Amino acid sequence: MKEIIHSDAAPKAVGTYSQAVKVGATVYLSGQIGLDPVSGEMAEGFEAQTHRVFQNLRAVCQAAGGDLKDIVKLGVFVVDLGNFARLNEIMGQYFDAPYPARAAVQAAALPKGALVEADAVMVLPA
Repeated sequence: MKEIIHSDAAPKAVGTYSQAVKVGATVYLSGQIGLDPVSGEMAEGFEAQTHRVFQNLRAVCQAAGGDLKDIVKLGVFVVDLGNFARLNEIMGQYFDAPYPARAAVQAAALPKGALVEADAVMVLPA
């Protein structure tokens, strides 16, 4: 049985998808970009967008009953892998060891002209 997860503290879906779907103790989080959930505006620059991405993911995690520490798999998409080192630095401000499994992929383009997007799989604690 699946449960749809929604948080007003994260941007509304910009397409035909849910912010997250919970099945049992596993939560599948849709991609988040650097949109401010209040203004609907994109944060300016890679660093600001990356912070906003992790803040948005955290909001959806919390709406599902977890937090970033419960993420087991993270997918990160960037339009320029030249930002890889900065991505790691910023990610280190939101995640502690042991870190989730992760893929970081360069994408030709992301929704709304975003520079970074991340999706995740979270397993809620028993």
